Amino acid sequence: MGLLAQQRRELILEQVRARGAVRVTDLAERFGVSDMTVRRDLDVLARRRLVDKVHGGATAVASPSTDEPGFVVKSHRQLAEKEAIAVAAARLVEPGSAVGLSAGTTTWALARRLVDVPGLTIVTNSMAVADVFRGTARSDPTVILTGGVRTPSEALVGPVAVRALRSLNLDAVFLGVHGMAAAAGFTTPNLTEAETDRALVEAGQRLVVVADHTKWGTVGISTIAALGDADVLVTDDGLAADARAVLAGEVEELVVAPVPGEGA
Repeated sequence: MGLLAQQRRELILEQVRARGAVRVTDLAERFGVSDMTVRRDLDVLARRRLVDKVHGGATAVASPSTDEPGFVVKSHRQLAEKEAIAVAAARLVEPGSAVGLSAGTTTWALARRLVDVPGLTIVTNSMAVADVFRGTARSDPTVILTGGVRTPSEALVGPVAVRALRSLNLDAVFLGVHGMAAAAGFTTPNLTEAETDRALVEAGQRLVVVADHTKWGTVGISTIAALGDADVLVTDDGLAADARAVLAGEVEELVVAPVPGEGA
């Protein structure tokens, strides 16, 4: 039985995100449909602003490398994926450890999963993450919030934050990122935040990157770390096979969290 149009479009979008670009003729051959059918699929995806049509195919939607959506906007994106990643990442946290959490909505989701882990010391430059622990009934978490200048993603960045982080030694750092790509590594659209994130990474004995599948192929203006710098990458099962293969060859451990209801 052939694929339904919506299923085919989802697979096409997956290919665009994994490869950055696709050709009509290649897609037609893969799915056993006409070039015209593929062009109609690309028209639908382009109208939804999920791809950019080009001659003979389509590319991933171009996004300025300095574009930085606000925290509230990002907090409504890929909710199921972020929750699945948070559950998987929380299993990596040992009671009584000192843990760094960068700013971001995925690390914010992780913070909500860590409130019941006893004896943690949490170091963060995220006001939202700090608020999660401030609102808990537990008295044992120690929360250290760096100072700094506030960004659209509710991060505190700059020289004050960097100096604070460089004086600390952490068991593990959980890093949320704007994008990840083979050549660029893990990136952010904010130059100052990149410097602060690098200081946070350097403070940790172990680096765990938490990033949903939509981050693959997105490149911000500044690199925080190379793919190979991550001890663990926790992502979701929406990540395309091609991207998994690249990441598995770079990071020490790739954890793919199943998203409830996906593929049902």
